[in-house]
Amino acid sequence: MSIFLAGAGPDAAAFPELFDRFAGEVQQRTVHQRPARVAIVVHDRGGNPEGLLPAYTEPLLARLPLETVPVLLHAGAPADPSVFDGVDGVVVGGGLTPAYWEGLAGSAAAISRAAAAGTPYLGFSAGAMIAPARALLGGYLSKGIEVCGEECSEGLAELEIRAGLGLAGFAVDVHAAQAGTLSRAVGAVAAGLADRAVAVDENTALVLSAAGDGSFEVLGRGNCWDIRGSGAGCTVTVLNAG
Repeated sequence: MSIFLAGAGPDAAAFPELFDRFAGEVQQRTVHQRPARVAIVVHDRGGNPEGLLPAYTEPLLARLPLETVPVLLHAGAPADPSVFDGVDGVVVGGGLTPAYWEGLAGSAAAISRAAAAGTPYLGFSAGAMIAPARALLGGYLSKGIEVCGEECSEGLAELEIRAGLGLAGFAVDVHAAQAGTLSRAVGAVAAGLADRAVAVDENTALVLSAAGDGSFEVLGRGNCWDIRGSGAGCTVTVLNAG
């Protein structure tokens, strides 16, 4: 089963194939026609994560019988790792990346075990950024020099890498061409914070067939920018679904 890391938040109208693929893999795990159980992880900086659930649940309910397992993240209240035991899929939403990291860092082993057992994972924006083993959480400065706009900082100043969920062997950034965060991913590799990073455009996802795979499929209409350290600098390879 696959790991889907999307470059923006959920938009079933603009990017239906992402929900189609994820729902299809979830349905393969169900037996005896029972509804699929999918953990939906959401955080809202305004304090109302329940209000964000429909954006994630409704596109899936339109595609398969579903029992949702809401995982509502609040400050100082991380998720219970046991909630991920026995689910048929995991969805982690978009929003403030450090808040998702704080809520799920203690569940990294449980989510990694689920993925290793074949549970598909779908991360939107923040949910994509925290998925790697070494996760780029945000920031807009590299050694005091701007590498992207401060509005994309996620509340952090210097670029920050922390231990993530362990689902990808390279760092991930999102909203790449649209928000100018491609340069942040380049800056992270150039500074030696990551050996490799992939910046994902909006309406685009990278798809790993298993946790830790070095190669990936590109799904959607934009690009994935694959950045690798190379001597004193770095190289960028542009990949798309075509």
